[in-house]
Amino acid sequence: MDFALWIKAAVMGIVEGLTEFLPVSSTGHLILAGSLLDFTGDKIKVFEIAIQTGAIFAVILVYWQRIRDTMLGLGSQPRAQRFALNVVIAFVPAVLLGLLFGKAIKAHLFTPLVVATTFIVGGFIILWAERRPASAVRVHSVDDMCGLDALKVGLVQCLALIPGTSRSGATIIGGMLLGLSRKAATDFSFFLAIPTLVGAGAYSLVKERALLSADDAPLFAIGLVFSFLSAWLCVRWLLRYIATHDFVPFAWYRIAFGLVVLFTAWSGWVRWAE
Repeated sequence: MDFALWIKAAVMGIVEGLTEFLPVSSTGHLILAGSLLDFTGDKIKVFEIAIQTGAIFAVILVYWQRIRDTMLGLGSQPRAQRFALNVVIAFVPAVLLGLLFGKAIKAHLFTPLVVATTFIVGGFIILWAERRPASAVRVHSVDDMCGLDALKVGLVQCLALIPGTSRSGATIIGGMLLGLSRKAATDFSFFLAIPTLVGAGAYSLVKERALLSADDAPLFAIGLVFSFLSAWLCVRWLLRYIATHDFVPFAWYRIAFGLVVLFTAWSGWVRWAE
């Protein structure tokens, strides 16, 4: 295999891991990075979805104690049963809408200009969410969430089907707007990512298996490993960050980055691939 292709796979894995759990859109960054690296095509779209699994392994490692306790308590502990049910409730809407509209969205919205626009819009939504009064918080822990809270977060997650929106951004900021604390919204976003991203990766691999061959295994493996390592560092950092900071810097980053993409496309400085 071409060594340059391995480097591109590693870079894409790092981009995925660093952006998957931040409110900045991993899909959007992968589309832009792939365009700059000339790393595009139907097979690469499958690669981009598959390497999300590496990032999920990082979440499982960080939250392993809670995941283990939940699994062991499903048969007898109401707390574990309620938590697992909430994750399932929140997971279902994205599955249904993804199956119905996923193909059309990939065909028409996976472009750098759409990503840039949603970057900017999402940035302003984050700024608006961070201006809400502290008294609006009514759910301080994922264990305090009810089924309706989970359903609302799951519906908000569906917005992330539009590239550039950010799955983490939609669930964290959406959760905050729905009354969850920053910590509760972030934790639930991480837990919800496990079935969502693993399911998306498995579905994509099975559906597009005709595009793949055994020769692609090293490329996917490199992306998975670098995605895992960078995501593990990012998740640990983010959990410390939210203890004393808000998401305003990410909002301004989204707005600035989106404007740069729009300007470079308009000026012709960068020929973003569609």
